[in-house]
Amino acid sequence: MRLLLLFIAVPLIEIALFIQVGGWLGLWPTLAIVVVTAIAGTMLVKSQGARAMQQLRTSFDDLRDPTEPLAHGAMILFSGALLLTPGFFTDAVGFALLVPGVRNRVLLEIKKRVNVQTVRTDRGWQPQDETIIEGTYSDSDTDRPAGPSGWRRH
Repeated sequence: MRLLLLFIAVPLIEIALFIQVGGWLGLWPTLAIVVVTAIAGTMLVKSQGARAMQQLRTSFDDLRDPTEPLAHGAMILFSGALLLTPGFFTDAVGFALLVPGVRNRVLLEIKKRVNVQTVRTDRGWQPQDETIIEGTYSDSDTDRPAGPSGWRRH
C-alpha cells in the first residue's frame, strides 16, 4: 500500500512543482534547469560511483565486510536513476543521496529495520569428514607402459 501511495504521490508532486516553477521562471528556463540537473547529476554519480567501487574493492582485498560499500553503491545508483528522471522533487532526493552524510543516515535507518547475522570462525578450513586425510603426492613412475595399466581385467 505504501508503494502505491508513493507511485501516486511522486508524479503529483512533480506536476505541481513543474507548474509552480514554470509559472515563476517560464517554459525554457524550467526545461534548461531539468537538463542541467540531469547532466550535473550524471557527472556526480559517475565520480562517486567510481569511489564506491574502489571502496568495495578495498574491502574485498582487506577481507572486510563489504556491506557498507555495497549499500553506498546501491544508493548512488538509485540517486542516478532519480537524477535522470525529469522533475524537481526526484532531483532533490537524488542530490541528497549523493551526500555521504545523508547516505550514512539512510544506512543507519535501514540497519535498524534489518536483522543481519554473521558467522565468524577462527579455526580456518576443516574437513567435515574426519576420515579424510589431506596430503600431497608426486608421481615417481615416469616410465609408464603404453598399454593398459593392469588394474582392470576385461
